[in-house]
Amino acid sequence: MADITYVTKDTFEKMRKELSELKTKGRAKIAEQLSEAREKGDLKENAEYDAAKDAQGLHEAQIARLEETLANTRILNKNDLDLSRVSVLCTVKLTNLKTKTTVSYQLVSPNEADLKAKKISVSSPIGKGLLGKKVGEVADIQIPAGTTQFRIEDISIQ
Repeated sequence: MADITYVTKDTFEKMRKELSELKTKGRAKIAEQLSEAREKGDLKENAEYDAAKDAQGLHEAQIARLEETLANTRILNKNDLDLSRVSVLCTVKLTNLKTKTTVSYQLVSPNEADLKAKKISVSSPIGKGLLGKKVGEVADIQIPAGTTQFRIEDISIQ
């Protein structure tokens, strides 16, 4: 059974658009490549045809993966979130108790994660360690460099 993915409505629409393009333009491009390769002669010794068939298989697998993700996706409305605890789509202001640095991250689904945009996945070690915590609580989070303690300073929605 697949995991439920929580996303914003915008992200859900982007995923649907991507699936639509893969099914239309993407399949048409693959069909064109297969047709061109068939015209080049004997299919048993045609490397271009083999490559196009491989590309077709990968493309169809990508479509199937995206369809499964969409089927298991739930749209979250930011207005319905409980800000008393850290949850998906919340922006969390943290203080690293060892270095005394403060940083803010938004917790998002794995397919929305973008560290440069300060969006971390709820399935990442930090994301998992923060879920369910309240303002003022300290989260002991196991990261590759060892255990780090973060104090939750604020929970908000952006």
